[in-house]
Amino acid sequence: MVTVEADPVGVESRLMAGRVDCPGCSGVLRPWGWARPRRVFGIGGVLRPRRGRCGGCLVTHVLLPVTVLLRRAYAAEVIGAALLARAGGHGYRWIGAVLEVPVATVRGWLRVVGGRLEAVRVRLWQVAHRAGVDVAVPQALGCPWRDLLAALGAATAAVTGRFGPFGVLGVVTAWQVAVACVRLVGSWRPGGLRPVGGTRQHELPLTLRAVDRKPRGGHAHAGPGVGVP
Repeated sequence: MVTVEADPVGVESRLMAGRVDCPGCSGVLRPWGWARPRRVFGIGGVLRPRRGRCGGCLVTHVLLPVTVLLRRAYAAEVIGAALLARAGGHGYRWIGAVLEVPVATVRGWLRVVGGRLEAVRVRLWQVAHRAGVDVAVPQALGCPWRDLLAALGAATAAVTGRFGPFGVLGVVTAWQVAVACVRLVGSWRPGGLRPVGGTRQHELPLTLRAVDRKPRGGHAHAGPGVGVP
């Protein structure tokens, strides 16, 4: 699984040009059909991600747009709204009613993110520090949830300042930056990659190494994965 930009035309163009790197080897991905259609609440229509195949290791990968999360039926912006409401002091029942999401689903999101608040905050701050110039450390707000959002705000400002407000992701939102940096409610490790069977099966586009090799100034060329790395 590789996270890519939300624009399918851009994804297709990069696939055809051999500009989507394979996360498991030094090869590149080429068009290889489509993944199964799936309905994701919070985005219009039915999502059918592109699939790419590496000519080197012959492994296929689903190219998942940055607007959604792996194995989640709700868009990143919907999950982000739930986390924002939690930082505002609301409970999972209130959040579920307002967002029209099952209470058990919201409770699951909050439980998973609540167990990794500090790790995610540190990761976002690392991205902000690497991508930005003279980024100020967000002031502690006395609430881990609000501290996470402050770090996300810093990371978003740094990323948009370096790559531009549109970047290679299209219009860059805070929750797209979050999806590109860490797995909020999926399997997540601080390195940004989840080893499966000794290989990297899901690459996040905004890794620290990737940020380091991009020029400043908002005119970066597309690179591995989503192009922001």
